[in-house]
Amino acid sequence: MKKSIRIILTGVLMVMLLVSCATTTSPITTPDVEHTITVMSTNDHHGHPVAFYDYPAAGQGGLPAQATLVKEVRAENDYVMVLSAGDFNTGRPESNFFKAEPDIIGMNYIRYDALGMGNHEFDPSAEDMQKQIADSNFPWLCANVVDANGDYIENVEPYIIKDYKNFKVAILGLMGTSTEDTGNPENIEGYVFRDEVEVANELVPMLKEQADIVIALVHVGLYDSEDKGSKRIARDVPGLALVVDGHTHTKVEEAVMVKNAQTGLDVPIVQAKHWGLYMTKSTISFMNGEVTGFDYELLPVNVKSRTKLDDGSSVYNFVGKGYEDDKELLKMLTPYVDKVDAVLNEVIGTATAPFFNGDTRKMETAIGDMVADSMLWYANSQNLNADFAFQNGGGIRTDIADGDIQKRTIYEVLPFDNSVAISTLMGSDVIELFALTPANVTHGAMPQVSKEVSFTIDVANNMVEDLLINGKPVDPNAEYRIATNSYLAAGGDGYKIFKNAIEYYDTSLMQRDAFIDYVIDMGGTITPMIDGRMMVK
Repeated sequence: MKKSIRIILTGVLMVMLLVSCATTTSPITTPDVEHTITVMSTNDHHGHPVAFYDYPAAGQGGLPAQATLVKEVRAENDYVMVLSAGDFNTGRPESNFFKAEPDIIGMNYIRYDALGMGNHEFDPSAEDMQKQIADSNFPWLCANVVDANGDYIENVEPYIIKDYKNFKVAILGLMGTSTEDTGNPENIEGYVFRDEVEVANELVPMLKEQADIVIALVHVGLYDSEDKGSKRIARDVPGLALVVDGHTHTKVEEAVMVKNAQTGLDVPIVQAKHWGLYMTKSTISFMNGEVTGFDYELLPVNVKSRTKLDDGSSVYNFVGKGYEDDKELLKMLTPYVDKVDAVLNEVIGTATAPFFNGDTRKMETAIGDMVADSMLWYANSQNLNADFAFQNGGGIRTDIADGDIQKRTIYEVLPFDNSVAISTLMGSDVIELFALTPANVTHGAMPQVSKEVSFTIDVANNMVEDLLINGKPVDPNAEYRIATNSYLAAGGDGYKIFKNAIEYYDTSLMQRDAFIDYVIDMGGTITPMIDGRMMVK
């Protein structure tokens, strides 16, 4: 059944209604006594239930290692809360093939306290979302998304109040209104996305009366400007002890402090990059409803670094402390990995001739064209309005033989866990992006582009000529939306110009899965060809 609480757009009436429906009406539990709670969080987990390869090494992340970390923190602290700031859906095949079932098993095992819904929670159908909610031993939170009748999403709570006997903590869930543009169009139809700050200001005063502190569990994003995302919430909503954020995949090594415009108090914002590679650990002390102390750590979950030795070999070491996989949870998740291995033998199509990769670092190739085209196709199938796609040749690792194409082959062609991302650059930066390419001929950064682009690389003079997008010269003052992979979008392979992005959105669908879907959408039969997108002279 849908929640009986209705959204009344006049703030006073809404607060009165919510107070009447509150599950607890106790004031601050123990006046003049200082309490401490440790809040751990992840965000943008995106279907990474078991350890995986992330440059430069395998065996990073994974819920079994995360479980060990959380157990250690619980052993050292009296009160520990574990939160997800959303987007646990859509990622690796171990998750995608089973609609995130292993992720929920792992989160239940770890004993997450709450999930703040992200835009990718709308990736599954409404029926599949409801199954995910039913399978979760933790509440899903979202206070600012309602249907046409003003009802919350079915079986989703706007907030919860955790009772620790000596104190109470309220957790308020908020989702970015940008989900109107980034959510699955079929699955968000009929929902109203109310302004996050407006809804928070309606609810936080009431929650402050019911709990000692209020934590905002949000999926809105961390940006440079205080006029958007979680910084706007921290600035414009008085009464928050902590903002736990997601969406922008930001690695927050030191909590971002934002001064609240009304109280003048600093409000910390935390975010743990993505894919379960890190967990935030925020220690909050409070008394009489006010924060008295705050400490923060960003904890790596088996993240590894590489050291090159004089003999050319490499060694890999944990960044910080390494964690053994929780054996019981690993045993629960291993069958999903085994089933995926079998599924990857599935034939998805046929190549009429080989797609060779040998020259992809030197010139335009049919396999490079297709990888770029698949990213653009996927982005625009999600109504993201990308202008063109840009791929590094070094991210494509092997050929596609003629004959049947197995899913496994695509995982070998695109072995890196790179997702499809959208970066918006000014035209002047697009010109600079292509100006970087001559030095990268025969290197891994050699670009492969979608069919909307044409240009010539003059190797002798170290320059690019005749750059056209959709048949027109690049306008330095216009904005261009580029579908690329998450590695390049972060400035990889020397393309640091991507860090100038005006806007950035990570779809979190792996490149390889976009490629597979593209082949299937084309009818399953593919033929290698090139069409003069790039000339090298």
